[in-house]
Amino acid sequence: MTQFRYAISNGVFEGWPFGDAVKAVRKAGYTGLEIAPCVLSEDPASLPPGTRREYRSIMESEGLKFVGLHWLLLAPKWLHVTTADTSLRERSWDYVRRLVDLCADLGPGGVVVFGSAKQRGTTAGITRAEAERHLAGSLAKLSPHAARKGITLLLEPVSPDQTDVVTSLDRAAAIVREIAHPAVRTMFDVHNAVAEKEAHGALVERHFELIRHVHLNELDGRHPGAGSYDFKPLLEVLRRRGYTGWISMEIFDLTPGSEEVAHDSLRYIEAEATAATS
Repeated sequence: MTQFRYAISNGVFEGWPFGDAVKAVRKAGYTGLEIAPCVLSEDPASLPPGTRREYRSIMESEGLKFVGLHWLLLAPKWLHVTTADTSLRERSWDYVRRLVDLCADLGPGGVVVFGSAKQRGTTAGITRAEAERHLAGSLAKLSPHAARKGITLLLEPVSPDQTDVVTSLDRAAAIVREIAHPAVRTMFDVHNAVAEKEAHGALVERHFELIRHVHLNELDGRHPGAGSYDFKPLLEVLRRRGYTGWISMEIFDLTPGSEEVAHDSLRYIEAEATAATS
């Protein structure tokens, strides 16, 4: 039987010293840490080599695996990857390339989750189709570099209330298939699937071969168990298909407290995974 690997975003511990956050993640029972670069620095791609080695060493010393990066382009604030401004677009993609390097420095085999809703949406002077072409073309251009670094780029579908570019898993999967490079895949996020018309388990079943990462949360972004979302059909598909990627908690409402959210999320999902097989 497939044993899931559970991780959590360091965004749950925003404002904590990195070492303290890592210890709290391990204490809660996770084996992986996903990192939001903007939590590390206002200019994360410029983190010095010594700091990168320090963060990697801290994770390794606590027995945590580095999973990858997400919340990719929240800092610096000027980034935009589909704009009609060619200079800004090229500078933004150069920054993404540097984040790929950061990901490789923090640990082997990481994923770079390309959500970044506002930084990829249409802007004045550009259509949705043009924005998608810029996004797909630049991901394709970046893919050989990611492959050399041992990194997988994940095009994340984002809900249409946040962006108008790639808002469904079907569309994300279609672009991944068009790019046709093994370093570009997609992922599934419960919160970002709020507007999907099809049952989530069926969606994941159809595109399973392209899914390399999963984010769990309630449809409204709270932690698993805080709402009424039924995770069992999704977990059943993942277990039956032998999913070996990370299942990572991405949580936006930390009202109960960081440690409580981390602990309660994992206990709830472990119970749901057990129930999905009974």
